[in-house]
Amino acid sequence: MLWPYLRFIGTGALRLVLLLFAVSMISFALVSMSPIDPVQAYIGADVLSVGPEQRAQIEAYWGLDQPFVQRYLNWATSLMNGELGVSMIYREPVADVISGRFMNSFWLMAVSWLLSGVIGFLAGAAAALRRDSWLDKFIRNYCYTLASTPSFWLALLLMIVFAVWLRWLPVGLGVPAGQLAEEVTLLDHIRHLLLPALTLSMTGIAPIALHTREKLIGVLDSDYVLFARARGVRGLELMRRHGLRNIALPALTLQFASFGELFGGAVLAEAVFSYPGLGQATVEAGLRGDVPLLMGIVLFTTIFVFTGNAIADLLYRLVDPRLRMSKREAL
Repeated sequence: MLWPYLRFIGTGALRLVLLLFAVSMISFALVSMSPIDPVQAYIGADVLSVGPEQRAQIEAYWGLDQPFVQRYLNWATSLMNGELGVSMIYREPVADVISGRFMNSFWLMAVSWLLSGVIGFLAGAAAALRRDSWLDKFIRNYCYTLASTPSFWLALLLMIVFAVWLRWLPVGLGVPAGQLAEEVTLLDHIRHLLLPALTLSMTGIAPIALHTREKLIGVLDSDYVLFARARGVRGLELMRRHGLRNIALPALTLQFASFGELFGGAVLAEAVFSYPGLGQATVEAGLRGDVPLLMGIVLFTTIFVFTGNAIADLLYRLVDPRLRMSKREAL
């Protein structure tokens, strides 16, 4: 029984190594071809006071004067030694920047992930149970509208309504501006987290709700559910005994498989709200040519998304024995 799972883990580890190699090469090449001058971005406002000799010293210090292949090999060698380099923007190790920023992004993505999953699942189930009713039409129209709405536009709309007009929530940032760190309370963190999390959760509801609705409709139209209805089983009892176990796992696996969209939405939401997370660091690293930080974030994001897809695949294998069998056994 353990061999299929060991084979799954081994194959997944090999795929991850090959994926990281391919992603790192492509990302390094794209960053190298970027029109942004990393030296100028590093110097900042003092660019006019820096002479050619100082500029050459900065390029030599960061290895920017070397050919592309040599720079990639140097970076890959440092990576194999467990070093991601030093960020040109923050002047500290890339691992420290990622670990510090990721915790803010983690809570943002975790809250929005839970909200979108629970609300999307309940909305999809309600739409399926009241098929072709006004509730079903409302939920479907809501999902179709959100699925076609850019997340940054939705973030701006929520900011205008709740932060500017109603003044219920802060406009942005992760903590109140000008306040000492020891004076920041948990309530302050939650208030600054609400708008970005609400933006991400609203855009993530649509796929879960529509998928759950279609899956539950298929279950309700099956023969065993028709037989259960003939025996007098109705409503929530029918949902609990026959519908829930058939739609919960597909919805959960879809949630884990949406890690890529979740991180992409977090980048836009954090940029709009100036939330100090990993997404905002990604934007700054890209705009200012911080190659070590950008490459570290790319690798970390690849592992993050791959983990979500692996969990989704593992859940499917746990529920469907046919996926655990070899090809010879399946025949």
